[in-house]
Amino acid sequence: MAESVVTFLLQKLDTFAHENVKLLGGMREDVGYVRDELERIRAFLRVADAKEEGDEEIKVWVKQVRHVAYDMEDVLDEFHLRFSHHGGRGFYRHLRKIALTIKNLKARYRMASGSMEEGSSSSSVAVNKTWYDLRGDALLLEEAQLVGIDKPKRDLIGGLVGGRSELQVVAVAGMGGLGKTTLARKVYEDDVVRRHFQHHARVTVSQVFELDDLLRKIVRQLFDEMKQTFPQEADSMDSGELKAILAGFLREKRYLVMLDDVWEVGAWDALKYAFPTNNNGCRLMLTTRNTKVASVSTIDFGGMVYDLKPLSPEQSWNLFCGKAFQGNQCPPYLEKLSEKILRKCEGLPLAIVAISEYEKILSLSFNDLPYNLKYCFLFLSIFPEDYLIDPRKLIRFWIVEGFVQEKEGRIPEEVGQGYFNELVNRSLIQVVGRNYDGRITECRIHDLLREIILLKSKDQSFVAIFGEQSKALPERARRLSIHKPLEIVDGEYDFSSLRSLFWFGAKDDSIPSFSLSTFSNGGLRFLKVLDCTGANIDTFPEEIAKLYNLRYLSLRDTKVRSIARSIGKLRNLETLDLRDTYVTELPNEILRLRRLRHILVYRRSEKRFSSSAEVIGFKALGSLETLSFLQSLCYIEVNHGGAGVMKSIGELTQLRRLCIVQIRAEHGADLCSSIEKLRYLRSLSLLSANPDEVLNLQNISSPPSCLQRLSISGRLQILPNWIPSLSNLTTLVLEGSGLQIDPFESLQYLPNLVYVELIQAYDGETLCFKAGDFKMLKLLAFSKLDRLRKVTIEKGTMPLEGIRFISCKSLEEVRVIDFLGHEQLVHYMETRNPKSNTY
Repeated sequence: MAESVVTFLLQKLDTFAHENVKLLGGMREDVGYVRDELERIRAFLRVADAKEEGDEEIKVWVKQVRHVAYDMEDVLDEFHLRFSHHGGRGFYRHLRKIALTIKNLKARYRMASGSMEEGSSSSSVAVNKTWYDLRGDALLLEEAQLVGIDKPKRDLIGGLVGGRSELQVVAVAGMGGLGKTTLARKVYEDDVVRRHFQHHARVTVSQVFELDDLLRKIVRQLFDEMKQTFPQEADSMDSGELKAILAGFLREKRYLVMLDDVWEVGAWDALKYAFPTNNNGCRLMLTTRNTKVASVSTIDFGGMVYDLKPLSPEQSWNLFCGKAFQGNQCPPYLEKLSEKILRKCEGLPLAIVAISEYEKILSLSFNDLPYNLKYCFLFLSIFPEDYLIDPRKLIRFWIVEGFVQEKEGRIPEEVGQGYFNELVNRSLIQVVGRNYDGRITECRIHDLLREIILLKSKDQSFVAIFGEQSKALPERARRLSIHKPLEIVDGEYDFSSLRSLFWFGAKDDSIPSFSLSTFSNGGLRFLKVLDCTGANIDTFPEEIAKLYNLRYLSLRDTKVRSIARSIGKLRNLETLDLRDTYVTELPNEILRLRRLRHILVYRRSEKRFSSSAEVIGFKALGSLETLSFLQSLCYIEVNHGGAGVMKSIGELTQLRRLCIVQIRAEHGADLCSSIEKLRYLRSLSLLSANPDEVLNLQNISSPPSCLQRLSISGRLQILPNWIPSLSNLTTLVLEGSGLQIDPFESLQYLPNLVYVELIQAYDGETLCFKAGDFKMLKLLAFSKLDRLRKVTIEKGTMPLEGIRFISCKSLEEVRVIDFLGHEQLVHYMETRNPKSNTY
């Protein structure tokens, strides 16, 4: 991980040099020296990082390098701060300070390198052996009574011996510790499977593999099984020649090859064409913790993905008692402790059987990550146990922390979403909730994974946590996460290097007010993130105006009612989150914050037209077009802003999410003109000033082609003609529209529409869904359609999972014509006093 620290510092130095290229002048040589030394140290640390666990001397040295790297980062940030405030005065003095810091590091590096080299050979043996030791630990499950294996075993055997005659893949996917290898081996060794296939081979792929060696092992197993002599010349063959042997040996045969522990798609790509295709029912079975590998493999050849699930509480208890107490009952005095252990294990068989070794096995998933993903994953240690994490908020944190690398043609939020998806695919983040369009809305960290990153985070001085394991403020920290109400004890604390401050304390009026002055010792001059969500704060803290480096500010869910004009000093601010506060107006000084990317200011109040809540946003500002980097603008009130505000919104061409409230009829033309200019828009919410206000939204000839989510609350009378052209639209919500014509006649051909909700939006008496319509639609929701009497759904209409009727008081008949999935449909139906339903 120390290598990651230096790599991050190198990236920061490159950015520093690029932004100040004109000022460097004759100091370019010093900057080059600094960079060269960091490159050498990083190369050395790539070896040291792997060996520090088994060598205390190296571990101490790596820790020293890490802290010096942190100090160097402070020097860079301090220069940036001073240059921004004082126009570059003292530039050369600070650059020389950086060079001097590197020279000190170089001397310490040379002192440690000698002892490092002396023990390199023995350390190397220990490191190389680690993986195989851990693979052996996974097989401890063989010695225990396997529970919950019968159904997955039957399903997998069915996938192997049944199905089409072409070559297919049966993939077992899931996070580390679920027992994928054990399950797959049991299936591979089953008598039914052994008899079904003429030839069998099994190899472990793992993280680092040689293609030639793997193919050679497969060839040897096939020859040994047939009691044929392994060709001596095969020992020197390359992968192409070995593939030719396999093709010749297996061409007309029915074979099964098990590829255990495939980590990356690249490994699958290297192996997949080694096996000949025929119509004899051949199968490849693989195990992976990367869901993307499983998906790609079955796309290539067809087949099935079996997502291995954790054990149920009952199964976990049976396995635990079988291993811990040799099948006997748990002693009463150990029950509470045992239950606590099982809660931590969360149904993972390997965790239950080998809890003491489990952390090391999951550490492999962490160690395999590239350095930027290590930071992103380690950052998850800030969250309390079982905390439900909003992915969008998490990605914003990553961006302002500097963990997201720039990529040409993509905004940071898109790159960060790719990082998040990678961690999900590697089973390092658990998905808790999704929208119907598949977007992840909530996630969490498995308790045992969290224990690992807490230990690593503490060891790396990455974050200090107050209130969980520590009851006192740390003397020095770069990130501070507060999980319980803060009680200051006497002592001297240095927060001069603090980069991020997070509040997760319970929301309770009895708790003393949150005071930022508590952390002002040292000036908080480097603070980039201040998240006080849910803190007991009544007024805007005046200390915030001094946080020049601040990039992320959240006072969400506090009692703050107004924002001080001094916020205009935060020239680096990128995210302003004031959701669920009492703020309804922002000072004009906000317009000075040209780097703002997300403005989130709104709360939900009394009921609106029907079942949804009214949204209260903030009053529009003039000259919004100066905030040209805005990605999110939610919710802006345009009631008093007029045409000028609507036109300025059209200049915010980088917007991905836009939410506007208090729209009036006269805004229609300018609103349509602005929407046409927002070609990157993904989400759009429009709310009228009152239920009788008619929104003229017809005059959009070229709507944003990327639009995925659309919500319109207000009177339309007719469905805007551009909505049926939104080929990427997944979610549509209409409220109070007053439509007279069945809107589904126009919407039926939208290829990606997944969710439709009508709230007091349709005044007709019948709705009909015809065969062949809505290829992706999963959920329909109808609320307060007072005149609706009959709904007809024809056979083959859509892959519907649910339909809900709420307060449709005239509804008499829901007719599903020969719909094969009607039982599932009925299960999801919620109707209020329907007179009858016919199926």
